[in-house]
Amino acid sequence: MASVWVFIEEEDGAPATVGLELLTKARSLGDVTVVYSGPGSDQAFATLGEHGAARVLHADPGDALPSAPVAAAIAARCESEAPDLILFGQTYTDRDVAGRLAARLGRSVLSNASDVELRDEAVVTTHEISGGTQIATAEVAGEKPHIVLVRPKSFPVEPAGGGAPQVEKLDLPDVGRSAARIVEHHVEEREGPQLEDAAVIVSGGRGLGSAEAFGMVERLAKLLNAATGATRAIVDAGWVPYAMQVGQTGKTVKPDVYIACGISGAMQHLVGMKDSKTIIAINKDPDAPIFSIADLGIVGDVHNVLPKLIEALENR
Repeated sequence: MASVWVFIEEEDGAPATVGLELLTKARSLGDVTVVYSGPGSDQAFATLGEHGAARVLHADPGDALPSAPVAAAIAARCESEAPDLILFGQTYTDRDVAGRLAARLGRSVLSNASDVELRDEAVVTTHEISGGTQIATAEVAGEKPHIVLVRPKSFPVEPAGGGAPQVEKLDLPDVGRSAARIVEHHVEEREGPQLEDAAVIVSGGRGLGSAEAFGMVERLAKLLNAATGATRAIVDAGWVPYAMQVGQTGKTVKPDVYIACGISGAMQHLVGMKDSKTIIAINKDPDAPIFSIADLGIVGDVHNVLPKLIEALENR
């Protein structure tokens, strides 16, 4: 069987969700090894085993920025073990490690994939283009390992019921001037469900008219126990923090219900939410692109529709 490695970063003491998504796919492609970056714990390693990892190469960068030393360590191990494929999530750290690894190994990187397959001596990836309206495939053959970056939410998180994996320490080399140290952490305070994991999301766009009007989105979300999202336009305008941004340059979400308030439906936003199970759009422009993918469309001014919806929910 093929040897498939998955890079997973630790987040809040546990494997990152995108990493567990990649494990669902990886175990269908071959024998799975996880390169795990973070302090690690028995519970974290058990979670990796439960999701299909047979082996874990554990790298603990401490207060060092992981990208350079972890990439160097993976490159060194690749020379002795020669995996067929290494999967990364489309996240900041993953992209940094993948890019540095590709430079060290002299390999190309296939990014923003929504699916990946191994065929003979090649890797074949699927990519959504033109706002997800078309599907393109890419194929790379040649020297291994193949390096692929996969979009979040491309695969479900499905435990495999595996046992505890074999854990090996991955020593991190001195990378000289490429090294960087993390001197401070800032955690943004957030309330309610997290955007990436929420079953219901209420998002606002420029059609709200002002930062103050975003309060209606937050109020509706609270009533529905939902997370709040936003378009790039209002993030750039400073109405809400970047952590709320949904779209090509923000977060990719896949909730059961996505309520778009005053969102016209720019392509870069649709890419991040079009796979939601049910999309409800509220916009006064009947020709807004958002209606082309909506399951339920309400043509009306959000300043009239949202207050009535909020009132109806509060009176229930």
